[in-house]
Amino acid sequence: MQSIFIEYVILILIILGLVMLADKLQIAYPIVLVIGGLAISFLGDFSNISIDPDLVFLILLPPLLYEAAWQVSWKEFWKWRRAIMAFAFPVVVINATVVAFLSSWLIPGFSLALGFLLGGIVSPPDAVSAATIMRRVKVPKAIVSIAEGESLLNDASSLIIFRFALAAIITGQFYFSEAAVSFVLAVVMGALIGLSVALVFYTVHRWLSTTSGIDVVLTFIAPYFMYYFAEHFHFSGVLAVVSGGLLLSNRRDKMLNYRTRIEGVNVWNHLVFVINGLVFMLIGLQLPAIIRGLGQISLLTAAWYAILISFALIATRLACTLGGSVFTTFMSRFIQVAEAHPGWRNPVITGWAGMRGVISLAMALSIPLMTNEGQPFPYRELILFITFVVILATLVFQGLTLPWVIRKVKPDDRYAAIPERTQEVIMQKKVAHASLEFLNETCADERSGNKHIENLYSRLQLDLNYFIQECTRETDVRDDSLDRFYGIYLKMLDRQRRQLNEMNRLHEFDEELIRKYQALIDIEEYKIHEKQLPEEALE
Repeated sequence: MQSIFIEYVILILIILGLVMLADKLQIAYPIVLVIGGLAISFLGDFSNISIDPDLVFLILLPPLLYEAAWQVSWKEFWKWRRAIMAFAFPVVVINATVVAFLSSWLIPGFSLALGFLLGGIVSPPDAVSAATIMRRVKVPKAIVSIAEGESLLNDASSLIIFRFALAAIITGQFYFSEAAVSFVLAVVMGALIGLSVALVFYTVHRWLSTTSGIDVVLTFIAPYFMYYFAEHFHFSGVLAVVSGGLLLSNRRDKMLNYRTRIEGVNVWNHLVFVINGLVFMLIGLQLPAIIRGLGQISLLTAAWYAILISFALIATRLACTLGGSVFTTFMSRFIQVAEAHPGWRNPVITGWAGMRGVISLAMALSIPLMTNEGQPFPYRELILFITFVVILATLVFQGLTLPWVIRKVKPDDRYAAIPERTQEVIMQKKVAHASLEFLNETCADERSGNKHIENLYSRLQLDLNYFIQECTRETDVRDDSLDRFYGIYLKMLDRQRRQLNEMNRLHEFDEELIRKYQALIDIEEYKIHEKQLPEEALE
């Protein structure tokens, strides 16, 4: 146990080094981690570390889904709900069907049921890599929103296909009507269970006397309850976590105080970073064991099967996105859609951002070794190998070429009615105006006798005048004077920090108070850096 723990600690250190290398090379870190894991796997130093399907599904998947549900914009999710639902369900089913018929035709002795099993495994894309790349290259927010929304739901549809196909292979029986009813029940009941558990946790957060520490811990426990209860009754645990997470995320301001929201975001960001790092590294580490399990099937033949299936998946997803664009244009004549004429540029990028991830490998590893008759599960090792190659091919090939595709395609950014910089100024102006209205309504008579209120009023009035001036010019164009102001402000904050450090050396000042004001300075610096200033302005 101790040696395994040390191996994981060393592995995390390697992950941190590879992430820093990825930042230096300006490559999405999941790609570098998979390649790094692949290289380390041939050394044999981490041969004891493997992916346990139970570990992925029960321990790693719920927090990843929950955090994604908290981060996704419900407004964007609802705006692009039709596109998200199409990618999460029909497109996954189409991909699984194409893989099923192709593999059963391509591989001798490979039945259609085995084909659907493989199709369910390799159909769901993983949005972590795509979102990481898209944030490095300027793409319309709509594309990122669709990719993130899709990732919340496609695991559920692929897992359901996988389980139906697995049951058909093990029992030798499959009835479409029963499968269709079970599919609907798994989706609907999974979502209802997630919402029910979320309401219980909402009540605890809202009405019981909790501290910020208790609230943060409860956010860790919630996704496991949602997932476990849904899976216990054989419904979709993925949809339970997603639906419950969306509900609680939408009510965060009412059930969590300011301290919990700040601390919770910081803790969750670091936790998910470590989990994602381990997940992508573990994918690369699995290759030697998977190759050894091929047995009688030659490596060259298995690689040929895997490459053809990978190409079919990429082509099918692209065809689905472009076909969906045509279908949306046609349906816009009859119903209201978010975008009546999507064109071809954005669908091409969305179609190319179909990298597979750890859920596919975990599903493949969860295939039992034996059937109910005590016979070895047919083609289990080949399915594992094909799954690994599909993940590697889509993640590395599509991941490395996605920035190039984005630059060549030049996506249409016609969905944002107001530039982000303009939105920020307008929001600040409205907030300042609302604050002044509040002061005028509640304490107008106290201004003359209370210097603190008068000082606050004057500062807000000054801010409001500045934001009004900003709204009259092109605020989406970078203002050099504003950048200069931010640069000076950051240097001033550094001077304040040094002054507090000097005061901390004196005995008469309490260090806890010093740290309190240092934290306030850190928050101010964080707010400046979040404005995404050019590097020269921060020097």
